[in-house]
Amino acid sequence: MSSHTQQHQHSLPLTEKEQSPHGTEQLQHTSRNYALLLAGIIVLAATMRSPITATGPVVELIRSDTGIGHTMAGLLTSLPLIAFAAVSPFAPRLAKRFGLETALLLAVIIVTGGITLRLLPSVVALYAGTALLGCGIALSNVLLPSLIKRDFPLRVGMVTGLYSVSMNMFASISSGISVPVAEASSLGWRASLGMWVIFSILAVLLWLPQARKGRQQMLYVTSRNEGTPTRLRTSSLAWFVTLFMGLQSLIFYATITWLPEILTDQGFSATSAGWMLSLMQLVSVPVTFVVPILAGRTKDQRLLTTITCTSLIFGYALLFTGVPVLVTIGVALAGVGAGASFGLVTMFFVLRTTHAREAARLSGMAQSFGYLLAAGGPLLFGLLHDWTHSWTLPLLIQVLLAIVLLMTGIQASKDRTIS
Repeated sequence: MSSHTQQHQHSLPLTEKEQSPHGTEQLQHTSRNYALLLAGIIVLAATMRSPITATGPVVELIRSDTGIGHTMAGLLTSLPLIAFAAVSPFAPRLAKRFGLETALLLAVIIVTGGITLRLLPSVVALYAGTALLGCGIALSNVLLPSLIKRDFPLRVGMVTGLYSVSMNMFASISSGISVPVAEASSLGWRASLGMWVIFSILAVLLWLPQARKGRQQMLYVTSRNEGTPTRLRTSSLAWFVTLFMGLQSLIFYATITWLPEILTDQGFSATSAGWMLSLMQLVSVPVTFVVPILAGRTKDQRLLTTITCTSLIFGYALLFTGVPVLVTIGVALAGVGAGASFGLVTMFFVLRTTHAREAARLSGMAQSFGYLLAAGGPLLFGLLHDWTHSWTLPLLIQVLLAIVLLMTGIQASKDRTIS
């Protein structure tokens, strides 16, 4: 075994069982456990955006079938974000009470219930299921970065990149196939929203053994290294991270809600518009893998932040043109910026804190206030379109938000920690 591997093994928190003197056999057992845990992280990540991004391409089908307006259609994306804001502060407490693994199992069970509920032929069930799956995703959003910091301390960037890639790859797939699935199935758009229950059930099966093992090296048991808990709400750095989280989420979720309709108004077919949204998320996949690794290897992330936000600014500016080639380039640039900004903010939870408990608390704060800010995006853009009968003002706001994101991100990227 290499010295690097030995260093990695000794850096991990060990249970009493893992500290037993059984040598190689025990280390192999531990390696299998972590391989299974990594598989669980990747599959869980696949459920964290796909049920939401599946909605945008079929929103017109939903409106035609149910008779709801643009504002209420925007609520289908805003509801999960409101749930993120409401539930995120409670995620660390839930993990403290039951353990990280059990809390994450509960999260994916809730997501499964929400997706299933949306299959029912009822508008009330559609909105209730959307809110419910948002609650489950909120728990995963907050707790996964903490689990990665705890269990993969020497590979934080790589594991964060893998889970970000999984999340964005399946989000891209869900956007691309939503319209074809809706057209091919007798269930219509409900099939597009409901098919992701397959992955959530698989995630439940993978997290069941993790919860049963009930590893007791609890993230929330204060150690000598943790010191006095930081008052996050008085930390300017915590607020910069929170604003970066909220603004990048607002930009992303407003886009996945309305980009297909913006493009159809510019002359794209519904299927082509869905695949353009898929393209946006597809180009983000390699970015979400590379950016966390690069961020983890540098103390200061200001250059990465500048490149990220510049991509967003130029990407949304090109959407104004309506020229298919330029719009395609704009969508791709927006995808690069969206993937990079998510990878950066996830790493900020780790890099701007000194231990896993503080990372969980910062993640909870940033996602609570941040998603509360982001929740207004899809609703506001739908309202502005109903008011102006144009997408010019919403797109202009996206460009301005990307500029503010740059200014906020520069502050969040400096080499310092909250404690």
